[in-house]
Amino acid sequence: MKIIDVVCSKGRTGFFFDDQRAIKKNAVPDGATYKGEPVTEGFSAVRQAGESISVMIILEDGQVAHGDCAAVQYSGAGGRDPLFLAQDFIPVIQKHIVPVLKGRELQSFKALAEEIDAFINPDTGKRIHTALRYGITQAILDAVAKSKKMLMAEVIAEEYGTTVSDREIPIFTQSGDERHTNVDKMIIKRADVLPHGLINNVKTKLGEKGELLLQYVEWLRERVEALKPDEGYQPVLHIDVYGTIGLAFSNDYHRMIEYFRQLEKAAHPLQLRIEGPIDMEEREGQMFALKELTHRVDENNINIQIVADEWCNTLEDIKYFADNRAGHMIQIKTPDLGGINNIIEAVLYCKERGIGAYQGGTCNETDRSAQICVHIAMATQPDQMLAKPGMGVDEGFMIVYNEMQRILALRRARNN
Repeated sequence: MKIIDVVCSKGRTGFFFDDQRAIKKNAVPDGATYKGEPVTEGFSAVRQAGESISVMIILEDGQVAHGDCAAVQYSGAGGRDPLFLAQDFIPVIQKHIVPVLKGRELQSFKALAEEIDAFINPDTGKRIHTALRYGITQAILDAVAKSKKMLMAEVIAEEYGTTVSDREIPIFTQSGDERHTNVDKMIIKRADVLPHGLINNVKTKLGEKGELLLQYVEWLRERVEALKPDEGYQPVLHIDVYGTIGLAFSNDYHRMIEYFRQLEKAAHPLQLRIEGPIDMEEREGQMFALKELTHRVDENNINIQIVADEWCNTLEDIKYFADNRAGHMIQIKTPDLGGINNIIEAVLYCKERGIGAYQGGTCNETDRSAQICVHIAMATQPDQMLAKPGMGVDEGFMIVYNEMQRILALRRARNN
């Protein structure tokens, strides 16, 4: 099956681009936005509308395969590629990628995805933006699946030697700033992992001594107990703190460990994961800091799992953190890895090294990128996957849960 054309359309994402550095410097929340000046290059405001590009591959039999280019909410921060605006990058696809894809025979997803992921833009001498690689390789996976009349998950399993899961992958839901009302939604819908929490400011969300987060974890435990739909429901509590614990405790490991003891007690009997407890502002320092924290948590038998996120963006980064056990679990932040072939490799590598694999992403994706990520998860079986896009819970959970159920039902029907 040949590709006869590639068409692009601009789109919106399920959330916003936020200038993380400006927020950390105390930009003031103002309704659905922030007051203050942007700090990160490319931003025209602290919060601005998220943008995407839909890449549609036209096959010779008339079928249309598609994927969506999207970048994370906090673009331009933590070592990531710059702000992703559709008007800047559709011309890149049209000029450089369409000529590469038109006329190509669809034989192997892996081979063509790796080619696009490694493509060097002759105008810049650099690889194309991670968001472009992310969306284009999604479309390639869909195109190969359509040409072979297979599910996308089955194409991945066939080419990477894995098995498509016959069970549900745990879904992690994120609350945004509605960290109380949205938790109720999560519990009612029996989310496996919750609530993310968006603890990105010491003064207003963590507390100068961590007291606000401690109170919140206690509330979470009590709310789960009060609203749980059945006695067997015992979700994992997973909270992203964006380095604020390190800020509050001056990166003092001893004080952080003592604080972890308090959090463990507040969460009991639920498992607690803390994502991004410290941010050292560069990759090497971040790896060593998370390695030390992970070691100290284990040494002190504290029932908390450290999750790596910031400065662990690429497949190379993920391997580096996994090899050094810089975290009990690593978030594979899907748009940051570029080609989705790297997501597959990252999940498999973490599992091989005995490190928790969290196939994540961002609230700032689209329905399409979320659906394709479900196929990746079903073929690679990470420990959890993110409900996305958006911060409203219902929409992202629906998209991910329903796509997973479709895969399970179609495969059961074929095997009966």
